[in-house]
Formats: sequence, C-alpha cells, structure tokens
Amino acid sequence: MIYFHWIAGTLLALIWLSRVVDATLGVRTLTNISLPDWDRHPATPSGNPRVAIIVPARNEEASIAQALTQLLALDYDNYEVIAINDRSTDRTGEIMDKVSKSTRDWSDGRPRPSRHVLKVVHIHELAPGWMGKAHAMWTAASQSADCDWLLFTDADVMFRPDCLRRAIAYAEAEPADHVVLFPRTIMKRPGEKMMLAFFQLLFLFGHRPWKVADPKAKDHMGVGAFNLVRRSVYEAVGTYAALRFEVVDDMKLGKVIKNGGFRQRNVLGNDLLEIRWAMGARGVVRNLTKNFFAVMSFQWWRAIGFCLAAAIANVLPFLGVFLAYGPARIPYAIALACIFFLYIGMSVYSDVRPWYFFLHPLGTLLFIYTMLRSMIFTLWRGGVEWRGTLYPLDELRRGLV
Repeated sequence: MIYFHWIAGTLLALIWLSRVVDATLGVRTLTNISLPDWDRHPATPSGNPRVAIIVPARNEEASIAQALTQLLALDYDNYEVIAINDRSTDRTGEIMDKVSKSTRDWSDGRPRPSRHVLKVVHIHELAPGWMGKAHAMWTAASQSADCDWLLFTDADVMFRPDCLRRAIAYAEAEPADHVVLFPRTIMKRPGEKMMLAFFQLLFLFGHRPWKVADPKAKDHMGVGAFNLVRRSVYEAVGTYAALRFEVVDDMKLGKVIKNGGFRQRNVLGNDLLEIRWAMGARGVVRNLTKNFFAVMSFQWWRAIGFCLAAAIANVLPFLGVFLAYGPARIPYAIALACIFFLYIGMSVYSDVRPWYFFLHPLGTLLFIYTMLRSMIFTLWRGGVEWRGTLYPLDELRRGLV
C-alpha cells in the first residue's frame, strides 16, 4: 500500500504543480480592460464602429428591465440593443415593450431624442430544428445588417457604463475578431461559493484562457455574458445557423471562430460586467443539469470518466494525507498546498475566500453528482428539457459541433 501512496501522491503532486505554474504564468498575460490604459474611445479610421447588442430572454421578468436600462445607459456612441422575447410565458415581453416605449416617448406621449435604439422582437413559436436560444440569437443578428460588431449577452447580465467602450477600444487596438470579457460572478451564499469555486478551477484548466490567443493551440473560449464578434467573422463561420442545435452555444461559437483561424482574445474586467449566475448550491446544480452532459457530447463513458478523474484529482489528496504513513504523505501535502495556492489566487478575482479550500472535496462530490444527474435525466427523458421545451437527444447529437 505504501508504494501506491508514493506513486499516486507523486503523480497528483506533479499534476497540481504543473497547473499552478501554468495558471500563475498564464493569467498574467490576460489584459485587464478595467485599468486606466483602456479608458479611451476606439481609434479607427472610420470612427467608432457600430455595435448591435443582442439580448435573448425567456421568462426573465425579474431582471430584464434593469438589464435593458443599463445597456441603454452605456457611454459608447454608436450602438443599438436588440432584445428578443423568446416565447416567454411571464411578463418579459410586456416589460420589454414598456422599456422600449420609455426610450422613445416622454410621459405625455411626445417623442424624445435618444442616443441609442432599442428594438424588441417577439418570437411566438420555435422554428423546427433549432434550440430556442440559438434561434433567438440568429433572429436578432438578422435584424441589424449595418453593424460592424455583434455583442451576444444574456438578460441577467449587468453592465457598467464604460464596459462596451473599453471592450471595443481593446478589440480595435489588438486587433481581434472575437473578444470574451469574463464577468464578475456575484456569489452570496456559501453553497454557491463552494460549487462555483470548483467550477472556476474546472473551467480554468479545461480551457486555459491564456492559450486562446495562440493560433497553434486548440483552446477556445466563449462566454454567454459577453461574446463580442466582428460581423464579418460571424457570417464567415456560418452565423448561429451553424449552432442551431447546440446546448452549449456560447462555447461552441468560440470553437467555430477559433477553428476558422480568426483572432480570439480573452480579457478581464473586474466589475465592468457582473452576473448572479445561481442562488445557492441547488441553483448551481439546477443550472448545470441542462448542459453538463452536453459538455461530454452526450456520451455516458465520457461522463463516467470525468467523475472518476475528478474524484482522483480533487478528493484523493485530502484522503491520502490521512491514509498514508510517514514520508508517503509528503506528495499528497504538496498537492494540497498547490490547491490552496490556487484558492488564494482565486480570491483576488472573486468573492471566494481562501478558506473555501477546505470545502473543495465537498464541491467536487457535488459536481460529480451534478454530472451524473445531468446524464441520467437526459437519457431518461430522451433529451434535454430547458424552460418548458424538450429537445430530443437524437437531434442534439446530430447538431453537435
């Protein structure tokens, strides 16, 4: 048994050491556009490029008014907002129309000048062969043929007024074809902090944001809160029609752009962009049940493999340091020190404090449960059910990019 602990512990120590080195060196290469250097207007030969901000919404009555109001208050000079009511059964569409009217008319009904435009489009039926969100994105992008950039975002994302201006300034100066701005995730409950801490580490090493700019690396990126894409590039990769049945549409948009040979960049922004992604641990589990199995391409053996690998890499170091004897504990302790160091680094960019390191095994087990739940629910139902619509598994598999 002592040989097992030496071999397992040493392998885990090497894995986590390599991750610490990779992350420490890599994150430093990411540009933070909230810094004073990017507090400027884009410098382009034709002036500020026009941007269409696309906001799909289905049953978002709690957040849509605030989201649209903040988007209309951006301090950029040349953009429009296209809000899509995707078959909502609550007051989302009504609230959208109300916000739109308030941007056009004074309280007495007279039209008033507005720097920016809000278009509202209502979808009443889902087109065959489409996921609802992908169809909403495609519909919205079709509404604005004169824009230079498309910004795909979500209805629960909150923008600081200078967010878009800084992002466009960076995109034009780089120059880039696709810019992903990582949002600050608002976390209030211990359960969501514990699970999202694990998710952030999983996301960090699964996609390595610092490698995305390297044309030789396969790493790609897409974030639903902020995908800024040149219009010409969006059309070159086949528009959202190429992703019509993709559950993880934001990441797959990044994939087709990267595979197309275009310039993809990831940037940090502190509080330029904020989102409350889930409420509590149950909220994280519920949100991921829809798309976690899709990340595994709907293949059960990949899902099981993920669960085993996650348990070995993230739980075994905590067990090994107690189960091993004498010096055999040292490599496990090194692995744990590396994980703790990553939590210290995470605390710089999020509300997750370093002491959540002690909950790391529990967060891992909850993510394993979520993966198994996503797999079982998808296979049992014969598809993915999301916001009242069941998407058949056969069609989802055929639609994978």
